[in-house]
Amino acid sequence: MKRALIKIKSYFSSNFEVLAATIIFIGIFIVGLDFYKAIILMLEFIVVMEVVKMISDFIKKEKLRLRFVIDIFIIFLIRDVIILSTNLNKDYFDISFLLIVIFVFFIFRILAIKFSPGTADSSSIKKETINN
Repeated sequence: MKRALIKIKSYFSSNFEVLAATIIFIGIFIVGLDFYKAIILMLEFIVVMEVVKMISDFIKKEKLRLRFVIDIFIIFLIRDVIILSTNLNKDYFDISFLLIVIFVFFIFRILAIKFSPGTADSSSIKKETINN
């Protein structure tokens, strides 16, 4: 019995996300909150965290990272998709439109990371053009 408890403790210590998700799920179950409402609240919390992170980064570095702005929009749009998909009268056109917009923002995010001034790809391109 003691070895099993040690294994469980070591598992949760190395996989903190599982422990956090379990605690959140048990809390949602105890409070009696609908699961989709809990997901919506968590996504809103993530949006607020990203906005605070973006503002903090702007104050510290006096630069605004495009990636943070795009992440906020993606999370907010995912929240809207969840709200629309859990509605009894689903409007599939709106859901499809939001999914297309999310896909476009993901493409922008990939491009923002790939062509960011601080990435290794852009610095190696600069070095190659200088050496040639």
